[in-house]
Amino acid sequence: MRKILIVDDELSIIEVLKRLLAKEGYVLVTSLDGNDARNKLKEEVFDLMITDVRLPGVDGLTLLKEARQLQSHLAVIMMTAYADVDNAVLAMKNGAFDYITKPFKFDEILLTVQRALSYEEALAENEMLRSRLTTKFHFNLIVGDSDPMVQVYRMIEKVAKTNSTVLITGESGTGKELVAKGIHNSSPRHSHPFITLNCAAMPDALLESELFGYVKGAFTGATQDRKGLFETADKGTLLLDEISTMPVNMQSKLLRVLQEKEIRRVGGTSSIPVNTRIIAATNENLEKKIRGGKFREDLYYRLSVIPLEIPPLRNRREDIPLLVSHFLDLFKKENSRSVDISSQVVESLKEYSWPGNVRELENILKRLATLCENNIIRIEDLPPAIMKKKKGVKHVKNF
Repeated sequence: MRKILIVDDELSIIEVLKRLLAKEGYVLVTSLDGNDARNKLKEEVFDLMITDVRLPGVDGLTLLKEARQLQSHLAVIMMTAYADVDNAVLAMKNGAFDYITKPFKFDEILLTVQRALSYEEALAENEMLRSRLTTKFHFNLIVGDSDPMVQVYRMIEKVAKTNSTVLITGESGTGKELVAKGIHNSSPRHSHPFITLNCAAMPDALLESELFGYVKGAFTGATQDRKGLFETADKGTLLLDEISTMPVNMQSKLLRVLQEKEIRRVGGTSSIPVNTRIIAATNENLEKKIRGGKFREDLYYRLSVIPLEIPPLRNRREDIPLLVSHFLDLFKKENSRSVDISSQVVESLKEYSWPGNVRELENILKRLATLCENNIIRIEDLPPAIMKKKKGVKHVKNF
């Protein structure tokens, strides 16, 4: 559902717009002044902002400029009780989609909102299309031009400039860490650390000290103070991978950090403020774990401010030729050996269900490239699970 931010210092205007737009199925967030609206733009992702020109705190025109910097695809509709042509022209020059005067007609508002949202979507699609024509990699990391991946890229662009906590979900091997890196690299935090912690690989007894650090003497072997990952990633991004495996007692401590924006080292008595963006990732159904009492519901809602689901490879089969080309290029760079692949093999790879997703495809191609004869991967080289008997094998040079 499309999300709209309404900013006006008149509560009556906000209530009217809320009732009108809620009937159309939009998700609505409201603010009574410019400073509060600016903070919301830093924390949440919106498709449209409707704002008055005259606001307490940051005025509407300044808010418009900052909104366009924070969320480049955001459509903005300006409102004013003063039919001021100069303000209207200035608003349009600064990137406003349209300008309406109070009192406004309901059908006028609805039509303008629909047009603004359509414009925002078209703008994002055109920018993404240009990107697809000029680069092999999206965000310098991710390969794939399929429609499901384009939707992922659009979401990355939207959330990158905010401080929103993101919950990335998807099957194992779909590339959740690459997406998290894409968000970080496109954000204002890109020059600061990006750190990953695999919660499943960390013993429960060490997880707290790994995240929050410890002070000298906190336990046997703690011979000096040590920073945890929250402090190490300060001003940057911390990816908590496999968040579903985090023990419940640690979940409550993580929730407190997300709420208070401060940590306390193990054995310490003082709180340390941290400015670390959290991205969480999981291949499990957290709502199911909540019902089973293994995951805190309040933490789930805190983490999933922006939910982002990565499609499995079987739902983006048109990306397989691009991925094949990419992984064989990597093999060539790593081994100084060029390997060709038959078009029949590529077709067979496209028909396989890929339960291990992109990671499985990468590992199979490495194995095939290593073991193939005469530097050509043929249909008979495929594992039995993938094997498809076809005729008319063709060899494609540097696929």
